[in-house]
Amino acid sequence: MTNTPEKSLLFEPTRLGALSLPHRLVMAPLTRNRADADGVPQPIMATYYAQRASAGLIIAEAATPNAVGQTYPGIPGVHNDAQVAGWRLVTDAVRAAGGRMFLQLQHGGRVGHPATSGLMPVAPSPVPLPETIHTPGGRKDAVVPQELSLDGIRSTVADFATAARNAVDAGFAGVEVHGANGHLLHQFMAQGSNHRTDAYGGPVAGRIRFVVEVVQAVAAAIGPERVGLRVSPGNTVNGIDEGDTEEIYPALLEALADTGPAYLHLVRADPGTPLFQEIRRGWRGTLMANPALNWAGPLPADGGRRAGERLLAEGADLISLGRAFLANPDLIERLRTGAPLNQVRDEHMMYVGGETGYTDYPTLADAAKAAERVAA
Repeated sequence: MTNTPEKSLLFEPTRLGALSLPHRLVMAPLTRNRADADGVPQPIMATYYAQRASAGLIIAEAATPNAVGQTYPGIPGVHNDAQVAGWRLVTDAVRAAGGRMFLQLQHGGRVGHPATSGLMPVAPSPVPLPETIHTPGGRKDAVVPQELSLDGIRSTVADFATAARNAVDAGFAGVEVHGANGHLLHQFMAQGSNHRTDAYGGPVAGRIRFVVEVVQAVAAAIGPERVGLRVSPGNTVNGIDEGDTEEIYPALLEALADTGPAYLHLVRADPGTPLFQEIRRGWRGTLMANPALNWAGPLPADGGRRAGERLLAEGADLISLGRAFLANPDLIERLRTGAPLNQVRDEHMMYVGGETGYTDYPTLADAAKAAERVAA
């Protein structure tokens, strides 16, 4: 099955802060575990991202703002000079290929393990991840995280701001603060993982406070036009139980209104839900939407194009796609022309390392050359 090439708002140019984007399709951040044991990005990562430079914007995979925030093996950091230098090789390669990049900043919180980072994970409360976690020695039971003290909260906020400055020094146009998918910021917002009774817990206003302070600090460090925030309302991944989803996100948007980040990135967005409509009405800035595709099933034949077009029709400004870009370095050309898409090799999604399932997905040009060799 192929897509039907046709004129689409997806392919119209737009702006994001100071950036001119050639179209509205963004490569979503995808953890691929190709950094070295010290969190330093490797040359193969420069190849991978440069292959996908035709994306309107690339949001690079989650990078940790400090050592204790590491989630899994092979996760890059952006908190020391070697990591910054490694990322600079990546941004140079993408820029040379005509692309633009933001870097996602992610602190895992309780989604971490001493066998990986050498440190005891920290979290809003001493509530462990209710599942096992991948480590260098295989899957292990989660540990009870240490509750962040008030000083720990302040130093973590400062680490995010420093990481944002490091990202700009590494050549990124901006950063995306990861407040989704059950990681530290999301843990603060959720009732199930935040049992605090101080100013960072309790009612919604307390539970969103850490997120607001992180975004404000990052915006102050590099400018709000260089900052995005990713959220995943109602997502239960990594054992998250928000408890009052319908109250959290309108309050969060109101609290961030004066800060004015460049965009809000809504994960698994469904334009048919009341919360999507409320978020669109309440967010004055750019709304980036990641379609609610079936993660457990195969990639749709159109890679999510129709879902993205529906989101644009309902008020989204940019559309992020993950697996479609992962499996198709030339996704934009394929969608423009209606060419068939490569499917994702699920067994090579994470933890395996190397080129397979990473830099070896064929482009249309690769397929044409292979056909010529067969014909000869």
